[in-house]
Amino acid sequence: MTALDDGDRRRRPTTATDKGERRRRAITCERRAVNGDGWMERTILKMNCDTLEYSIPETKLNFTATITDFEKWLDIVVTLQAKKISDEAQLADFEVSEGIYSRARIEHANSVCLWRRANVMLEYSCEEATTLLQKNLENAKAVLEVLVADLQFLLDQVTITQITIAHVYNWDVHQKRIRQAGAPAKYS
Repeated sequence: MTALDDGDRRRRPTTATDKGERRRRAITCERRAVNGDGWMERTILKMNCDTLEYSIPETKLNFTATITDFEKWLDIVVTLQAKKISDEAQLADFEVSEGIYSRARIEHANSVCLWRRANVMLEYSCEEATTLLQKNLENAKAVLEVLVADLQFLLDQVTITQITIAHVYNWDVHQKRIRQAGAPAKYS
């Protein structure tokens, strides 16, 4: 798992073992705190919240990388269009295989090939490619905004839930102390 940006307030485990250990401890602690038949439902609900808490930041990182890629590709297509107008050849270094690079001379690029989903490459004119990449970039930015809002909402809900659990626990401890002292319970 990769490190998260500074906007994330919580530390994340770095390995699957750490994540599993944290989840095991959380389930053990919750089992001690919850009596009766509701234990399983509450444990599953907590695990679902933990899953969301881990998957949303990871998806955010993936979309951030995708946005960077779209911006880079859009810059390349715009550069090719500018060189085409000025009738100037473009020298490009590109990766043939992992760690193996080659140099190419690009003259009069009328079209570009873009990777689409499912390992499919399609050829587009430079204008179509620019339009497509701009549309995809705008969509990715919109999705990223929604993910950031969802993540903030989830973190707020986790904080509110933890505070509420602490209040209920403290109230319960207070009530037990009153019962042990033999005084009648006073609701406050």
